[in-house]
Amino acid sequence: MFRQAACLGVASATLIAIAAADPIPSGARSENVAAVGYVDAPNTSPFKMSLLQSGDRWYMYTSNLFHRGWAIFDVTDPSDPAFVKFIDGPANTATWQLDIADNLMITAVDALSAGWGGDPDQPHAAEAVLLWSLDDPVNPQQIGGFTTGGGTHRNAYFGGDYMHLAANLPGYQGEVYMIVDISDPAHPVEAGRFATAGMLETDGEPYDMARLHGPADVRGGLAFLPFGGAGFIIANIEDPANIKEISRLDFGPLFGPTHLSVHTTTPYLERNLVIVNGEAIAENCQEALNFAGLVDISDLTAPRLIAQFPTPQPPEGEPLDYFCTHGGRFGPHNQNQLQHNPLVENQTDRVYLTYFGGGLRIYDITTPVNPQEIGWFLPPDPTERRGPLPRGALVVQTEDVLVDTRGYIYISHKNQGIWVLRYTGE
Repeated sequence: MFRQAACLGVASATLIAIAAADPIPSGARSENVAAVGYVDAPNTSPFKMSLLQSGDRWYMYTSNLFHRGWAIFDVTDPSDPAFVKFIDGPANTATWQLDIADNLMITAVDALSAGWGGDPDQPHAAEAVLLWSLDDPVNPQQIGGFTTGGGTHRNAYFGGDYMHLAANLPGYQGEVYMIVDISDPAHPVEAGRFATAGMLETDGEPYDMARLHGPADVRGGLAFLPFGGAGFIIANIEDPANIKEISRLDFGPLFGPTHLSVHTTTPYLERNLVIVNGEAIAENCQEALNFAGLVDISDLTAPRLIAQFPTPQPPEGEPLDYFCTHGGRFGPHNQNQLQHNPLVENQTDRVYLTYFGGGLRIYDITTPVNPQEIGWFLPPDPTERRGPLPRGALVVQTEDVLVDTRGYIYISHKNQGIWVLRYTGE
């Protein structure tokens, strides 16, 4: 049955009829995780997700992998997620990332490579970030933009006067860390930037594939930075115009692809821990081992890796090399990270991590030197291609995860919609 959520109708938005209360696809395999809802979203390609509450309504905003723009869903009833609308983004431009705080949404825009469906001979958006007011949650209004001379990747906004960018800038190799003052959202101004040695083309030093994948995870005057080939960096940002590196944990060429050997970092400051992981890139495991683990930051000047998460095991009845031979990418990707959002579960003893072909993995870190997998969810393979990836076999590729304070887990995928899950273990 097809329906749309109420409160539609904005000239700048494209309305798309999407099945709400879609049947949950059959064929998923899991342990201690149950599927409670699913929305197919065939005319969007949900990727990154964030949440906003307005009155008694819960809204989910998504960036999109293969469709240029941003989608809104009503997830007030997680067993019946309903499409609200799709907001068209710039043509030939990646619209992969977003974040929300203080009724303000920031959306990253970037050049779109041919491998992701872009046309290098056609123009893309000049802006690097668009800023949207969510005072009317189903009718976002663009109120500002910021240009870097290149695009941005995964940015962060924690409320207040500053947004934190993974920015492409002329004269640099890889994304640098940039802090931008948005106290006047209509006129953002750079407040400071940070790059490692060799990123500036005139440095005269070897470039070590450093890049801030983002987002920067900011806690007070500290920024925890996943800096690709330069490792995991902790920086002092009390003075945004003078960002100072405190320490660095270099994972070197051992893990990786080198440029994404450190992809995501999430601090659990109450426990002096940071969850750090790389990102799988090559299909069929044709790359160096990717990692996900726990870093002890009891001493901010000397972070140390103390444990790695167990490698996901194939479902019962599958060969031991199943995840590498089934197709697509297999390895860590995204964590339940937006814990500055008051609607997102701020866990201290549990980690939710997407693993591409390995689905969703859930780990207990009560004993940090020995993390244990306590649940997993592996959707069935998709039945139709919605974009150019994966390049090989059409298989499940779990992309992002977000867990709300009600205990509902949302996961997005290439070539599928959004699954709504719940952990059922003790």
